[in-house]
Amino acid sequence: MYSKLVRVMPCVVPVLLLALAAAAPAPAQEAISKPVVIAPVAHDTSAPLRDIVASVSTVVPVGKRNIPLHLPPRSPAVAPSGRDTAIQQLNLPLVGTSPGQNFAGISDDGFIPPDTNGSVGDTQYVQIVNADYAVYDKLTGTLQLVPTRIHNIWNGFSGDCATGDGGDPVVLYDKAAKRWVVGQLNAAFNSYCMAVSSTSDATGNYYRYEFPFGINLPDYPKLGVWPDAYYFSANIFLYGAFFGGADACAFDRSSMLSGGPANMICLQQGPNVASLLPSDLDGSTAPPTGEPNFYLSLSTVGTLDLYEFHVDFATPLKSTFTGPFPILVDSFSEACGGGTCIPQPGTGQQLDSVGDRLMYRLAYRNFGGHEALVVNHSVAAGSSVGVRWYELRQTPSGSGGFSVYQQGTYAPDSNYRWMGSIAMDQAGDIAVGYSESSSSMYPSIFYTGRVPTDPLNSMGNEASIYGGTGSQTGPYGNRWGDYSGMSIDPVDDCTFFYTNEYISAGSPNWNTHIASFKFGGCGGPPPPPPTPPSAPMNLTASALDTYQVSLSWQEASGQNQTGFNIYRCQGAGCTPSQIASVAGNVFAYTDGSSSTPLTQNTTYTYQVKATNGGAVSGPSNTVAATTPTEPPPANLTSTAGQTIRNGQRRDFVRLAWTNHSTDANGNSIERCTGSSCNNFSQIATVGASSAAYTDNTVARFTTYMYRVRAHSPGGYSVYSSTTTVRTP
Repeated sequence: MYSKLVRVMPCVVPVLLLALAAAAPAPAQEAISKPVVIAPVAHDTSAPLRDIVASVSTVVPVGKRNIPLHLPPRSPAVAPSGRDTAIQQLNLPLVGTSPGQNFAGISDDGFIPPDTNGSVGDTQYVQIVNADYAVYDKLTGTLQLVPTRIHNIWNGFSGDCATGDGGDPVVLYDKAAKRWVVGQLNAAFNSYCMAVSSTSDATGNYYRYEFPFGINLPDYPKLGVWPDAYYFSANIFLYGAFFGGADACAFDRSSMLSGGPANMICLQQGPNVASLLPSDLDGSTAPPTGEPNFYLSLSTVGTLDLYEFHVDFATPLKSTFTGPFPILVDSFSEACGGGTCIPQPGTGQQLDSVGDRLMYRLAYRNFGGHEALVVNHSVAAGSSVGVRWYELRQTPSGSGGFSVYQQGTYAPDSNYRWMGSIAMDQAGDIAVGYSESSSSMYPSIFYTGRVPTDPLNSMGNEASIYGGTGSQTGPYGNRWGDYSGMSIDPVDDCTFFYTNEYISAGSPNWNTHIASFKFGGCGGPPPPPPTPPSAPMNLTASALDTYQVSLSWQEASGQNQTGFNIYRCQGAGCTPSQIASVAGNVFAYTDGSSSTPLTQNTTYTYQVKATNGGAVSGPSNTVAATTPTEPPPANLTSTAGQTIRNGQRRDFVRLAWTNHSTDANGNSIERCTGSSCNNFSQIATVGASSAAYTDNTVARFTTYMYRVRAHSPGGYSVYSSTTTVRTP
């Protein structure tokens, strides 16, 4: 499927060859490898994503691309009696929730399946599918960032992550740090692409990383947020074909939150371990100090396997991954024998259940007196398929052992239910969303749930989120998806947000939907909507000498604002649209920078609005500013040569150009390596009278590109044309 460009990593390959060659399972409570430290291929800070998206194409290519699901070799778990004793027998009332938002998500982007998931933050909801990324206002469902290819987050990145989308994406909200965490596979280069936002705004800047896995494909990667690290798991396939076992890794969260050179530490497991899920923290109460991250995997018909990952970034060899610690559960048979059997109306095409693994996320919550994990997977339920769910508890908190507190298989009728995602709110209410289909019901989106006073092991009557009107057919038509997404609003810690897929009538293409809901007993009555603040006053704008515009304003008397939105358009008398936001009591903003300057000799029109939560004021007064003019240097040329000094060869490149009469403050020279590079960096400045420069820091047999930029009292010019030269 993929063309592999292999980056061999000597420190990783022997470990994974060992895993592949292991004829017997690894001993219990012992990883097959020692901790391996892997540095990123590259890391940097992006431009604001909103600016990147404004400059790239959003056209969806014609045709379908299948994202394959690599299956670890294993025998399906089959209950001895063929019967699930955990199937819920009670018929409870309709799940006691009140609806919130309900809006359309990303539609078919040319990749199948979508692998829909998402997360909710302080003010935004972010949805991600196999190739696209979109940002919504969580209170209104309004798009703040149109769907864009995920690899655009790495636009201009020096690694391979900007070259395409490899699938299995994940987005999480780090609630403690108020940051967005994004990850996706780069299958063409066997690497994993990670990005962490620099603020709580998912449309802003990201700290970007690429981590290599050598000759090994890290398939089905999953992420979890924990206080000491971002934890990761993947199924490792040697050369993309031979299963070598699950890999458990930890990314240096502390360094990533500041954009530093973060490493990851991995402990490769043997081929008897597959499809691990790391735990992901919900709520505002952290785990007990020093507690490991918990990993869980589907084991035999009567157990789940728990593992504990202690990471030590200061002394990596002290990192440990211990387990399995078996947790006894009611026996089950994997849905569809782990494969395909989900029916649809009007077609013989059946859908894949992905019944061979636990479904994302493994949601963790610390209640003080006890800790809880909730997780689900798809199981056979008589002649159909149902959702098996678990609440595991460790009581008292930090006591060292999880066990089943309650469990159940939700299959109230003969319809097929699968592709679930589960979470728990601060009150202990549990909700699980899923897909539902039958030979007479088109694949649709439902959820069910329970409150702590309900009988144990039971869920309420299900509620509909969105009814599909079509069946999935055509090439790869069985690939319904590998996971969906349930998350908890970090502001009230009560509101569930869920996203999944469906098909519309007469179309072979998938669609997605996003909905929120809340249990009535969580957090008391919903808070009143925020009061709109007053409009800012006395907005002024002035052009600076670096093609920036400086804005300043004043707050209205008695203001109840929590931040400000800045709006801009190009020209006089135009209608401004939002370009940025600032939080708190900040009354100034600078538009443009030396690296991303505004266009010279151009009029920009601005307004500012105050915000209070999701409420926005009317606009301030309207102002305009015109950036100065400075022409770029002309006629840039380059000549490569060499000299012999003291018996040693010295290579050089001579540049020459033509200055303009307005060029009074000198020039900047920038260079990058390669014939089509775009990562220019400044290497020198020259005085006002200079129109030439000799670069003596070049290497032999190397191609370079150069450009020059003039300085003047009016500002910086745009760049000159580029010149390309190869040293002899």
